[in-house]
Amino acid sequence: MALLEVENLQTHFATADGVNRAVDGLTFSVEAGETVAIVGESGCGKSVTSMSILRLIPEPPGKIAGAIRFNGKDLLKLSEREMRAIRGNEISMIFQEPMTSLNPVLSIGQQIGEALRLHQGLSKSQAEARAVEMLKLVGIPAPEKRVKEYPHQLSGGMRQRVMIAIALACNPKLLIADEPTTALDVTIQAQILDLMRDLKHRVGAAIVLITHDLGVVAEVAERVIVMYAGRKVEEAPVNELFKNPKHPYTKGLLGAVPKLGSSLTGESTRLAEIPGLVPSLKKRIQGCVFASRCPQQTELCLEIAPALEEKAPRHQAACHYATKEAVPA
Repeated sequence: MALLEVENLQTHFATADGVNRAVDGLTFSVEAGETVAIVGESGCGKSVTSMSILRLIPEPPGKIAGAIRFNGKDLLKLSEREMRAIRGNEISMIFQEPMTSLNPVLSIGQQIGEALRLHQGLSKSQAEARAVEMLKLVGIPAPEKRVKEYPHQLSGGMRQRVMIAIALACNPKLLIADEPTTALDVTIQAQILDLMRDLKHRVGAAIVLITHDLGVVAEVAERVIVMYAGRKVEEAPVNELFKNPKHPYTKGLLGAVPKLGSSLTGESTRLAEIPGLVPSLKKRIQGCVFASRCPQQTELCLEIAPALEEKAPRHQAACHYATKEAVPA
């Protein structure tokens, strides 16, 4: 049994213009200790998926349906009190923007200690000692001093490390990282990714990494789920996806990645682009969700939605024209 099993997840929002199908029938699983990346452009449903797992979607206007099983328990059937015991304890999340996620009026030590006192029953002095230990673990210098400081006194990279320290304080089994390196410069990004890799081996947590950066995916993930317009269009082990993408959207994403040194080799330096716009999620799409932007589009694509099929060992794609490889005997 997988640590996390998401089955036919549908997260819809009621709006004045109709129902916005932010996530529409998503299914995937995460094994204990595995790192799975969910990629796609802005608005494809990545962050809504992560918020749905932790049941942080306000209802109404949101509505979550399907099944989200964690350690065999369906999180959608638990009470709010039971969910509070899981959030920050067994499942933790690193949010996108640490400056808005951290409380400006509480010290760093108080914010790390809050989860420890709530979930693990530590005293104030024990929680502070553990906070110093966590800051040391995530590589913040002079942790005894920093534990008494406030978020505005830290740099962006340090604030992100504090977010990771808070997320890991209770030794969660699953860590959800929502764009953990977005607002950071490249050197700090590299440090944060090295830190996450190192901590994963030390703590043994499974990671769901939400990102639009394929460079980050190549660095840390073992398996990749590609989302488009609220649906999964491809899933494969990371090396297989980069080497042999099956879905036209994945090929477009990989084609848009800048190639280092292309100007020196005489190659065209213009980035590839995917023409057209993402379809409105408020309209029910009859055929393939990517058909309006796909260079391989046919009448069949507009009329019938392709099913997710195994095109190669452990490699699924939802495309009528994706090549299917023979499974070795």
